[in-house]
Amino acid sequence: MRVTFATAEYSPIATVGGLAAASAGLVDALRRSGIDVDVVLPDYTSRDKGIIETVELHVPLWAGPATAKKIKHRQAGEITLIDAPGLAKSHPYLQPDGNGWLDNTDRFMRFSAAVAAFVRHTSPDVVHLNDWHTATALADLDPTPPSVLSLHNLAHQGAAGREWLDLIGPKSDHYEWWDGINPLAGAIALADHVVAVSPHHATEIVEDGNGFGLDGALQAKGLALTGILNGIDTTVWNPEHDRCLPAAFSAADLNGKILNREHLVNELGLTDDDSLLAVAVTRLTDQKGIDLLLPLINLLDEIPLRLAVLGSGDRILSEQLAAAANDADRFTFVDGYDEDLSHRLIAAGDLFLMPSRFEPCGLTQMQAMRYGTIPIVTPVGGLVDTVVDLDTQPRVGRGFVMNDVSSTALISAVHRAVRKCRGKQLENIRTRIMSVDWSWDAPAKEFIKIYQQISR
Repeated sequence: MRVTFATAEYSPIATVGGLAAASAGLVDALRRSGIDVDVVLPDYTSRDKGIIETVELHVPLWAGPATAKKIKHRQAGEITLIDAPGLAKSHPYLQPDGNGWLDNTDRFMRFSAAVAAFVRHTSPDVVHLNDWHTATALADLDPTPPSVLSLHNLAHQGAAGREWLDLIGPKSDHYEWWDGINPLAGAIALADHVVAVSPHHATEIVEDGNGFGLDGALQAKGLALTGILNGIDTTVWNPEHDRCLPAAFSAADLNGKILNREHLVNELGLTDDDSLLAVAVTRLTDQKGIDLLLPLINLLDEIPLRLAVLGSGDRILSEQLAAAANDADRFTFVDGYDEDLSHRLIAAGDLFLMPSRFEPCGLTQMQAMRYGTIPIVTPVGGLVDTVVDLDTQPRVGRGFVMNDVSSTALISAVHRAVRKCRGKQLENIRTRIMSVDWSWDAPAKEFIKIYQQISR
């Protein structure tokens, strides 16, 4: 089976957020399963070296000229880069000042037109699109080939002016939305199957008010909307062979985890005692709920608990966390993002705090469990699918699920964790959660079933 997989991000070539890791992880697993996958990605760097094959694509005049350049990447394998006007930028989406490029709509409409032309040129069995950046490709494919649309971030839909209706293709009427077009809404309507990034999130987004304005379009898909949980890269996230860690460890030998904690406590200048260490690795945004930690910080002495947070984003929240760290010896905050430090924090932690207000899938809770760090999460999205509460289901529990999204619920869950996670019981929980398979193998099998169903 041959699949065209179109995405705006692909690790490690173009990485901004979770889309890059999810795209690369799934494609790698699909290829291992024998699926012939053509990855199609914007050429953000105007690459002119290492090109295996070049094809001039037949796109509409407004979208061209467009060229497909096949390369062989040392880590990513074979990739097709699309060279079209405006795609090459220093960042896929953002200007140096942090605002989006003013021509982002034009850029990704051209990319989608080139994806459609590539599909016509290669005639794959299935077309797999990801988010709004690729969504208008289906407008220019008539008849529509068997197609899957993955929804990684419903909040970004690519809405644009009405002038695009006459440009994007013969099926543009599906994209009409109020006084303009909505690429994501049109692709949801046209795709044979729509996939959310976790089963629980798939049920959330069809509820009124939770679909970012697309509730009706999603409800109309019925059984053609499902949720498949993302995986993580279990070679990068492997405590037995992690180059970022001072000491390796495994479920069979947890001594290295203790050494990692001792090293991190010393590195960050935290109080050196036998209290549990909680960590958080996150973006400082409203979605991630890190503001809910502020009342907890004032209670660290009495719980007792130590807390280390690594994150960047909202300036005001960053300043609040930094001020709290200045007045506490049980709390430290590192402003910014450091990949190596994120591994050391997750490896050293006893508890992993993830108080997200919404979380379509979530990856860090899976990374934490891979390293024997017990998650405390909110009852939203993919967190529901991955974390079973240890108090309600002690034999199979993997962490602690807050009653709601609030500081009070977070503090209550932390108290439950501190009471339960001691001695042999803590070791047993760690061993259990480290044995869960979070790889992309199982998700890939589910996608292959969908490919087979829609291409019959």
